[in-house]
Amino acid sequence: MGSAGAKGWIVVAALSAATAIAVGAFAAHGLDLGTEAGRKARDWLQTGSQYEMIHALAILAVASLSAKLNGKLAITAQVLFLLGSILFPGALYSLAFNGPRWFGAVAPIGGLAFIAGWVCLALAALTKSGR
Repeated sequence: MGSAGAKGWIVVAALSAATAIAVGAFAAHGLDLGTEAGRKARDWLQTGSQYEMIHALAILAVASLSAKLNGKLAITAQVLFLLGSILFPGALYSLAFNGPRWFGAVAPIGGLAFIAGWVCLALAALTKSGR
């Protein structure tokens, strides 16, 4: 991955992390926790922001380690982490803000993208040629 590609992924990771912090802060301070709905929304937002932050850091790590990884698999891992970071937390954020209930069914697809991303990262490390 060239430096321009790594730079783009670093920007994606930074913006995803910023989103995770903003959502987490709103979950901690911006909800009426005196209601069951408020507590449920907080839990969804906290879970979503936690997973988004972990995978923002994963994207950043892959960008930083790209010279040591199989390039195609590393990029695939990053794309899967990004896809998961949109679908999994996005579904939870939507539920927290009274989005359509069916959108909750999208969360497992994001979870599968996270898992596939980690498998791709492992393969990217194992299949790097020219060691």
